[in-house]
Amino acid sequence: MKTYDNQWHEWPLRVYYEDTDAEGVVYFANYLKFMERGRTEWLRAHGVEQDQLRAAQGLCFVVTETDLRFRLPARFNDQLVVCTSLTDFGRARFGLEQNIHRAAGRELLVSSRCVAACVDFETFRPRRMPPALHATLAGESLT
Repeated sequence: MKTYDNQWHEWPLRVYYEDTDAEGVVYFANYLKFMERGRTEWLRAHGVEQDQLRAAQGLCFVVTETDLRFRLPARFNDQLVVCTSLTDFGRARFGLEQNIHRAAGRELLVSSRCVAACVDFETFRPRRMPPALHATLAGESLT
């Protein structure tokens, strides 16, 4: 896979009471939800709508690997920023680095790396991305 050093895509969010546990901090599994939303918004910023990709080409993306490191807790009503950046890219998968910061002061709360694969929606078997989709996500021109 080719390695990339792209700019960060940022997506803001606020912590709701439903995101927290009995101690009043964000429940650890909810960071995965926040990062999923960040990946969806990263794709959307590249012009990729996942429902349209599935309907038109029968493709979807699935996370095949993830590695998280928890550094500091987020609490109810905190304003956060999910930052997403492409780290490597192949024909049927891509890697992302994702970090969640507290918006005020940019304090790093959680860092993550994940790999997403392009799969056939019906069989969930890996499929190469069509050239136009591949070029779009890689930030390349087809010409």
